[in-house]
Amino acid sequence: MGVKPVLRELHISSSAYYRWCRAKKEPCHRKRQHAELTEKVRQVHADSGGIYGSPRVHAVLKREGVAIGRKRVERLMREAGIGPRRTGRGFTRRDPDAGLVPDLVQRDFTASEPNRLWVTDLTMILTGEGQLWLSAIRDAFSRRIVAWETSARADADLVLTTLEYALASREVTPGTLIHHADHSCQYTSIKLTTRLVRAKIKASMGSVGDSFDNALAENLWMLIKTECTRGRVFATRAEANLALFEYVDGFSNPRRIQKRLGYLSPIEFEEKYYVNQATAEPVNLKPRKPALTS
Repeated sequence: MGVKPVLRELHISSSAYYRWCRAKKEPCHRKRQHAELTEKVRQVHADSGGIYGSPRVHAVLKREGVAIGRKRVERLMREAGIGPRRTGRGFTRRDPDAGLVPDLVQRDFTASEPNRLWVTDLTMILTGEGQLWLSAIRDAFSRRIVAWETSARADADLVLTTLEYALASREVTPGTLIHHADHSCQYTSIKLTTRLVRAKIKASMGSVGDSFDNALAENLWMLIKTECTRGRVFATRAEANLALFEYVDGFSNPRRIQKRLGYLSPIEFEEKYYVNQATAEPVNLKPRKPALTS
């Protein structure tokens, strides 16, 4: 016996019944929306290289005009098994016999404008050809990596070349910039210290053997090793260099949004600063005329 006798007994038309059957097979509006939002979340997470957690994914979706709450983003990511990569710790080799330089930073890694405080350090990346040393300089104002260079040797020439690249790409007013490093022999070398003096840059170093005194640079190594190099095998130094270029110049500086920067990338944050400076009302420096006395 088919369904038609039952429909006649219940006074239900065949068209209404089959329409109900089709509607039952199709996902409801909320399920479709859930699937669409999950796909958007997956896309944002994938575009970040698997780096972003729910706060940054939510910030990107908000920038793209997607109306969704942060709690819902967290739930969608949890249900889909999406999450940021786990962080790790960086390391810095220090020279305990290096001469002491004043600590002009005192763990305050903030700056009111670009090119007032640069932090710098060295780290090592393993490749099939041997060690690749990475030197980088980071601006405390925008967290931007203003210069980086690599070499098979961790010597004074490597850190000096990085400094030269930074000076060539940034407008630095003599006497206003602090160059903060640790006590590695590369940063106490005559080559580097002489160049800092010539450029009228103030040298600064934290206490010996304390990574917290150069925490902003250590944080950069944590990000690079977590988001760029961890889990990857580089057959050659050139292959590692390409990965660093894609991460630093293709993602970290122009696209990696940060909560401290109002969910802007370092380049966006600096551009916003310079636009605000350009549109600010000029200050009237003319002296006032003395008031008339009776």
